Amino acid sequence: MANPVLAATYTPFKIPSGAWSGFGDTAWVLASAALVLLMTPALAFFYGGMVRAKHTLAMLMQNFTAIAVVSVTWVLIGFSWAFGGTGALLGDFHYLGMHHLGDVVPALGSLQTTPTVVFVVFQATFAIITPALITGSTADRWKFGSFVVFVAFWSVLVYAPVAHWVFDAYGWLNRSGFSSGAHLWAEDFAGGTVVHINAGAAGLAMALVLGRRRGWPREQMRGHNIPFVLLGAGLLWFGWFGFNAGSALAANSLAGYAWLNTNTATATALLGWIVAEKLRYGKCTALGAASGAVAGLVAITPCAGFVSPMGSLFIGFLAGFACAFAISLKNKLGFDDSLDVVGVHFVGGWVGTLSIGFFSTTGTNPAGNDGILYGGGGHYGGWNLLFHQFCAAGAVSVFSFVATFVIAKVISLVMRTRVTEEDEIEGLDTAIHGESAYDFGGVGSTGHFTPAVAPRKDTVSA
Repeated sequence: MANPVLAATYTPFKIPSGAWSGFGDTAWVLASAALVLLMTPALAFFYGGMVRAKHTLAMLMQNFTAIAVVSVTWVLIGFSWAFGGTGALLGDFHYLGMHHLGDVVPALGSLQTTPTVVFVVFQATFAIITPALITGSTADRWKFGSFVVFVAFWSVLVYAPVAHWVFDAYGWLNRSGFSSGAHLWAEDFAGGTVVHINAGAAGLAMALVLGRRRGWPREQMRGHNIPFVLLGAGLLWFGWFGFNAGSALAANSLAGYAWLNTNTATATALLGWIVAEKLRYGKCTALGAASGAVAGLVAITPCAGFVSPMGSLFIGFLAGFACAFAISLKNKLGFDDSLDVVGVHFVGGWVGTLSIGFFSTTGTNPAGNDGILYGGGGHYGGWNLLFHQFCAAGAVSVFSFVATFVIAKVISLVMRTRVTEEDEIEGLDTAIHGESAYDFGGVGSTGHFTPAVAPRKDTVSA
């Protein structure tokens, strides 16, 4: 996503309005941004179908609210900290409040073919969906007000720094190319570390902070609406083409490879998951098919612009099979990851990130490196590439987990983070939001909406 070879210093410069060369690139990146934004409502339905009926609207509200909160923090400071300046650990205040949008993004330099504002909106959609992913690990018990505060701080203090480390060519996980003129230190095409490992580690931290759901694991807490899950998974699959192919930042053959690899890995991951289900339980489930597809989308995200279509076949199947087994870890280790964010996004992100070390090929992307299976050698290929991938994944995992845990604990000092036992038993839809997902009104209804349960003064407020 970032230009791998830049000068060691950067002086902001402007390109006159209308002078951008990539009009087709601009159209493609804007269309991709719209596709990625659609993924957050899709995620809401995917998660919403997996919770019990009494918590459906609460899940949708958290995801939709994440869009609003991060849209604001990104404009105010998030983008500037992620892509401003030339620091190794954090950006600067150059783009604070969307100032200097006429300046070229330092990480892109002379290769930038679209207006900076286009890059801003594309990256905003990544920043939005990442904290939304966390909600799957905390379903049924996170108090809405503390969630909103958490997302505001997390998007600035965790997401933006990690995005700078990995996506920005001046970031420390992407920085060694400046010292030697070589290629990337670690490869992450569209966010295997920045989005998925980051959200997965944060989800684990929040699951531990909030504790288990009432009755877990003794009680059955099956999803109430599998068609919702499949609808959400289908829309995620659709939107992910913008996520991965759009990360080429151009309408070119690399975007085509990313599109093809994304679809191929998703298909084989779905098959890998249901094969694992058949071997373990003797049945292939619709929920498993949807989960397998998402696992494949996760795993191919860092690889999409670096591996061949044949490589994506293996990566997808491996991710589907591995994640199908990984979701059982929560029962063995005793943490309540409600909707398997750790098993799918954290594990899937690690699978994809490490797979680059084996399957990366300059035949797909000359700016990348050859992995172990393609005879990669030198300081940036082969086993060294695998080591770099491991270091990047490990650094993001540790930072995200620790920072998330600290943010959640600090918030808990000033406000309640978990709903009361009464509200959890009643259901967050009525207890927190004063609405019910499935109240359609009586026969002969006029069609006007009336809340099924009158708002309670002690719980409606966030």
